[in-house]
Amino acid sequence: MAEKNQLDQGAVKGGGVVAVARAIAILDAFHTSEAALTLGELARRTGLHKTTVLRIARTMAAARYLVQLDNGSWRLGPGAGWLGARYQTVFGQTASIEPVLRELSKKSGESAAFYVREGNSRICVVRVDGPQTIRHHVRMGESLPVNRGAIGRVLLAFSGEEGALYDRIRRIGYHSTRGERDPQVASVAFPIFGINHRLIGCVAVSGPIDRFRRESCARHVPLLRKAAARLSYEIGGAGVISSNALGPVNNYFMSATATIWPQC
Repeated sequence: MAEKNQLDQGAVKGGGVVAVARAIAILDAFHTSEAALTLGELARRTGLHKTTVLRIARTMAAARYLVQLDNGSWRLGPGAGWLGARYQTVFGQTASIEPVLRELSKKSGESAAFYVREGNSRICVVRVDGPQTIRHHVRMGESLPVNRGAIGRVLLAFSGEEGALYDRIRRIGYHSTRGERDPQVASVAFPIFGINHRLIGCVAVSGPIDRFRRESCARHVPLLRKAAARLSYEIGGAGVISSNALGPVNNYFMSATATIWPQC
C-alpha cells in the first residue's frame, strides 16, 4: 500500500524505527469525538494492512495503551490517558489554566485554548470548547504547524523569529488571522510569559471566520488581555494573587495592546 510505504520510508529516512512509527500512527488515528474504531478503519487511516494493525494493537493492548471491545473494535486505553496527563504536568499548574480558559470562552462565546511550542509544531495543552453549536474544535495534544495561524505566529514572534511580520507582532503584543491555516477558522492570540519575560506559550480564542468581524474582534481584545496577564502571573509566577499582584504584568499587556486591531 502506498501510504504504508510512505510511513515506513519516512521512519527509515529519519533514522527512526518502523514498528514505533506504525504504533504512533495507530494512536494518531483516533479523533476526539470517537469512542472506538474498527480494525478496518484503523487500517484505512494508517495505510497499514489489517494483519499488521492487529498485531501492533494487541501489543499495545498488553501495555494498556489500547483496549479491544467485545465487538472487536478498539479504543484508547488508560496508558494513553496517563501519558497525556504526564505531558501536561511538564508545563505546571495546568489545573489553574482551565478556569481561566472557561471564563474566557464564556465571555467571548468562542473556543479558548492554551498552546505551547514544540520545535516546528504548536501543541494544544488545554482547551475549552465554545458554547455555540458551530465552533472551532481542536483536541488536546493535537500538533499543528507553528508557521500558520495567529497562535503559531505569536509563538514564533516571541521566540525571536525575524521578519517584518514578527517585528509588528512583538510591537503590538498579539496577532490575529482569518483563514490562514484553515479557510473556515479565525483566531486571536496573546503570548504568555514567565520570569524574565520568558515565553511560556500563548492563549487564544478561535471560531468560524464569519463571526470574527472587526467589531467582535474588538470585544475579544480586553478579554484576551486579561486572560494572558492572569496566566502569565499564575503559570510564570508564584504565590497568591493580591489586589495589586497583576500590576506589573498588566502594564505590559496594556501598553502592548493599545493599537486598534487592524487584521479583523
